[in-house]
Amino acid sequence: MDRVERRGWMNSEVIEENGRFYIGDPEHPKAYLAFEHEGDTMTITSTVVDPNERNQGLGTELVDYAVNYARKHKLNIDPVCSFAREIIKETPEYHVVWNG
Repeated sequence: MDRVERRGWMNSEVIEENGRFYIGDPEHPKAYLAFEHEGDTMTITSTVVDPNERNQGLGTELVDYAVNYARKHKLNIDPVCSFAREIIKETPEYHVVWNG
């Protein structure tokens, strides 16, 4: 398991592990963002937030983390996930990595 931890803008611990970023317990995360990485493209396939943790910004925080990860690794993002696509579309500073 490759673990990279970072405190996000909401001060949550975001952990990177084998094609996902998550917040909380690895077995039962509060929220996670799944992605695939091929060549210079990161495809965000899904963003899931536990129903008990919704409306706290955790999904948005994970998209922000993914965008910063893409910037750092010089990747483009293809947001297949509708939630991630909407956040990236609505945030002009994310367009630099958007493959849209």
